[in-house]
Amino acid sequence: MDLFADGLRKYGGLDVISTSRRLAWHGLVADLRHHEAAELPPFEPQALEICIAVACHDDCVVTRRGQGVWQRTQVEPGIIWLCPSRVQEEDIRISEWHDILHLYLPADGFSRYAGEYGGTPVSADSVRYLAGVRDDLIRQAGWRLISEMREPTSTAQMRVQSLSQQLTGRIVERYASSYGRVDRVHRQHQLDEQRLRRVLEFMAQHIEEDISLDDLAAAACLSPFHFNRMFTRRMGMPPHRYVSRMRLERAKTLLALGRVPLAEIALACCFSSQSNFSRAFRRVTGESPLNFRRHAGQE
Repeated sequence: MDLFADGLRKYGGLDVISTSRRLAWHGLVADLRHHEAAELPPFEPQALEICIAVACHDDCVVTRRGQGVWQRTQVEPGIIWLCPSRVQEEDIRISEWHDILHLYLPADGFSRYAGEYGGTPVSADSVRYLAGVRDDLIRQAGWRLISEMREPTSTAQMRVQSLSQQLTGRIVERYASSYGRVDRVHRQHQLDEQRLRRVLEFMAQHIEEDISLDDLAAAACLSPFHFNRMFTRRMGMPPHRYVSRMRLERAKTLLALGRVPLAEIALACCFSSQSNFSRAFRRVTGESPLNFRRHAGQE
C-alpha cells in the first residue's frame, strides 16, 4: 500500500506546511496542511486517515458525509476525525480556514496488533467513521509527530515506529467495531536477561547507524509490538529514548575530546544536521555544544 497516495489524491500537493514525505519514516505518513474554506469532491481512501486539528478560525465548521451519515464538527485545536479505508466520503465542506495534521496508517498493523495482544481479527476498514473525537493519546502523538517533522531527532525512526504502534493500538481498542478482546495467554517469550543483553549490545555496536525498532526487535527475537512494550516495562523508558540517551553521552565524550568538529559529531550521533544536533543538545543539557566543550576543556 502506498501511504503517500491518499493525501495527494484527496487534497493535492498544495498548502502543505510540513510533511514526512522527505523523511525516512516507516510505519506512517504525516502531512500538516492548511485548508481554506472549500468543498472537496467525493473520495474513497485506501489507508486509515486520522485528522487532528492544529489551529483554526473561531467559526470553522467541517461537515462531511460517509456511510450515508452526516457529521457536523465545530473545529477546535485537538479535535479528531477518523476515516477508515474504503469508506466513500460523499461530501466534505469546510466553512473557514484550519490547519490539520493528516496521519495515514498501514492496514496490516491492525491485524498484527490483534494477533499480538489477544482479540478478534481486525482490519483497517472496521474502524468506525467518527468526527469530533477527543482523545488525549492520539492528540499527544500528533504533537510529537509534528515536532519530529520540524526538528528531526537522532532516533526519529524508532520514535515514529513507536508512535505508529501506539496509534494503531488505540484505534483498534477504542474505535474498531469488530474488535473484541479475549483473555491473554501467558507469553513464553519475555525480555529476559539474555535477550536484553543482545539488544543493548546491538545498540552499542550500531550507535552511529540508523537503528529501527525492527532491528532491535530482531536482536531480541520478538515482534516489534511486543518488544517495544517489554523494553519500556523493563528499562523504564521506550527504546528510542534509551538510544537517544546513549547518543547524548557519546556526543559529550566527543565534545570533551576537543578535536572532533561539531558537524562530524552530529553525523556520528545520527542527526540530520548540525543545527538539529545543537538544538537537541541544548534542550537536554541547557547549554550549547560549544559551551559544553569549553567547560569540559577546563576540567
